[in-house]
Amino acid sequence: MLSGITMGQYIPGNSLLHRLDPRTKMFGVLAAAACILTASNWQGFALAALLTVTALMLSELPFRILLGSLKSLWILLAFTFLIQVFFTPGTVMAGLGPLKLTQEGIAAGSDLFLRLAMLILTAFLPTLTTPPIKLTAGLESMISPFKRLGVPAHELALMMTLALRFIPTLMQEAGVVVNAQRSRGAGFASGSPAKWARSLLPLFVPLFTGALRRADDMAVAMEARCYRGGAARTRMRELKFNRTDFLVLVVTLVVLGAAVALKNM
Repeated sequence: MLSGITMGQYIPGNSLLHRLDPRTKMFGVLAAAACILTASNWQGFALAALLTVTALMLSELPFRILLGSLKSLWILLAFTFLIQVFFTPGTVMAGLGPLKLTQEGIAAGSDLFLRLAMLILTAFLPTLTTPPIKLTAGLESMISPFKRLGVPAHELALMMTLALRFIPTLMQEAGVVVNAQRSRGAGFASGSPAKWARSLLPLFVPLFTGALRRADDMAVAMEARCYRGGAARTRMRELKFNRTDFLVLVVTLVVLGAAVALKNM
């Protein structure tokens, strides 16, 4: 049930996307999200799709890994699509009681489904192609200008990175709990959706217990190593932009500008 989910995992590689500075990747994700959300016609949507496909190709990640990023959120995608399909007014194609399948609903559902899928794929590219240490450094560097306002940049960056890092760990632990429940005769794949949802409730107690235990173990380990947050901390390898990063940033800005221009057409 939980196999193949790659959310939050780092996949080693030597692609162009792997070699980019983490700040470049995160800025690219923000620009891609802006392109996807601002697209209001087929030209803008095609530009956003082209940007997404290009980023996926530059990552050189296997298709099954990219698909694993969507697998963890397929319920959200399917629910969003069905809501749009059956509750958008328009030309009725078929009906089942109060539910009406409309042409406008299919168009709206497909549009929203594709937008969410592209957003999810681009959002997880930095975590899939960047080691957690570099990702933390990149996040801290981007948040550091707000230190003057009292924002704890290092702590926020560490918190977000740890949250992403523990997603695959929790998925693996959930898989262990599912297998243990199945060995005791529990079923998770049969029955109605309501019965399937109720069958998942026994998973939450051991899963949250394990998560709290891991968090406590990490806190003890960090205290044992005299961890003191971002105060006077240095890095073995400082982040540096190179020519490729600048080129990617320029191209991203041009694409973002084109997306805004197409929206106003």
